[in-house]
Amino acid sequence: MIIAGILGAEAGFWIALVLALAARYLLRRRTLSTVLLWSLPVIDLALLAFVVIDLARGSAPTPSHALAASYLGFTIAFGHPLIRWADATFARRFAGVARPPKPAKGSAAYVRALWVEWLRVVLAAAIAAAILAVLALVVRRDPLPSTLEAAGTNPLWAQMITLAVVVAVWFLAGPAFARTTPETRTSS
Repeated sequence: MIIAGILGAEAGFWIALVLALAARYLLRRRTLSTVLLWSLPVIDLALLAFVVIDLARGSAPTPSHALAASYLGFTIAFGHPLIRWADATFARRFAGVARPPKPAKGSAAYVRALWVEWLRVVLAAAIAAAILAVLALVVRRDPLPSTLEAAGTNPLWAQMITLAVVVAVWFLAGPAFARTTPETRTSS
């Protein structure tokens, strides 16, 4: 049931976003577009309420509940850049706006973008961890785990471990070894 809620929230996000951008660029209805864009956080709040109500009614925490918390963390942290990307894509396609140049690999702008993206991952993980902690409080059946093994047996606490691994891997795959190159230092 929770997976259906996550899929519904994801579908609702994309439907509302496409409708908002279509209203803005095809119908030239900026107010309608703005109202539809404001519905995006409401979709996230509806998913959060759905998960909290499910746990408050006595459901045992599952990996699906933990996944919902992670989904919410990442949609909150990455939602604005994703909306900006979609808006720019619609603007290019329907308003004739030119594509902005991508920063050259190894340029200061490229390295800065990797760091900003990783910091968004850290923010997403922190938001998800906060939601997971609130969900654990709602459940109130499982005390704070005292060992890593105990945390691994509870889906909510195990997800926090997974989030830490995601943050570490993203750091190593992204900004950890990114450096500006001599060629791009002079041209940046």
